[in-house]
Amino acid sequence: MEIDVGTIFQIAGVGIVVAFLHTVLKQMGKEDYAHWVTLVGFVYIIFQVITIMDALFKKIKAVFLFQG
Repeated sequence: MEIDVGTIFQIAGVGIVVAFLHTVLKQMGKEDYAHWVTLVGFVYIIFQVITIMDALFKKIKAVFLFQG
């Protein structure tokens, strides 16, 4: 279970894009859309983190139960 650097850059990239879109939409007066963009970005990142955490817990379980 190795977290490659690409995953970290992908999470950071999504965060930067979401922050940029949120700022632009808020400046245009479309605050509702800005909040939806932020929510969708947050949910996407949470699913990525859950996937990483699942792999981590499987690895921990394999180590403590001595399964290969």
